[in-house]
Amino acid sequence: MTAANLRDVLTPAMTGHYAVAGLVVLGWEDAVAFVEAAEETGLPVILQAGPGCRAHTPIPVMAAMFRHLADQASVPVVCHIDHAYSIDECRQGIDHGFTSVMFDGSKLPIDENIEMTSRIVALAGKSGVSVEGEVGFVGYSGGHQSNLTAPEEAARFNQFAGADALAISIGNVHLQTEKTGSLDIDALRAVEAVTTMPLVLHGASGIPPETRRWLAQNSRICKFNVGTELRMVFGQALRASLAENQGFDRISLLKPVIAPMREAAKDILKELSGA
Repeated sequence: MTAANLRDVLTPAMTGHYAVAGLVVLGWEDAVAFVEAAEETGLPVILQAGPGCRAHTPIPVMAAMFRHLADQASVPVVCHIDHAYSIDECRQGIDHGFTSVMFDGSKLPIDENIEMTSRIVALAGKSGVSVEGEVGFVGYSGGHQSNLTAPEEAARFNQFAGADALAISIGNVHLQTEKTGSLDIDALRAVEAVTTMPLVLHGASGIPPETRRWLAQNSRICKFNVGTELRMVFGQALRASLAENQGFDRISLLKPVIAPMREAAKDILKELSGA
């Protein structure tokens, strides 16, 4: 199946009252596990290359890897740049084959955020690439604090930016290892009341699974970004592999992490789909 973009997977999710997982990829084993999970469940998946991933592995390499897996899959696979902070970074992703880009203008004044996002939308549209934006700042566990999404700013972004999806801040936090996060549902409803596009929740690892499932079925949040939760599975699986294998071949050391990550990803995909 040809690689998909966000419009291909989020529009059906929004009308069907379910959500799609955006899974953060840091290497080959992650990407293989996540696509295998999508294949085995018959559900779409969004492979995400974030700033840390791109700092470690160049965009052209990640793009080729994502597209290789996506173009051979029998289910929709979105090849997504996560948290790009410049037009140039989005352009690189588009030029090398990513099917979707996220421009994070959440720290900018809303007018500048809209203007920058709309320029990226115009650029991306020439290649059939989708664009995710962000209004309201999603903080980090132990780091910068969040700023909730202001409904009036979300409304302006929805009307003028031209993006395909909007990431919002309603109490969600990046890099949270415990599933103790609480969300401001009133803030969510206020944003939903003044927008029409699919909404995105970053930092979903810290949100209890039952809450994610409920939101997928009862709100316009159609995309949940999950990274930390899966990195923890990777770390545990790799430690077990190192304990059992005293060799030095990286392939034999890393291959055992694929199955646990695939099973964890399957649980997330099914949870968000309502399966």
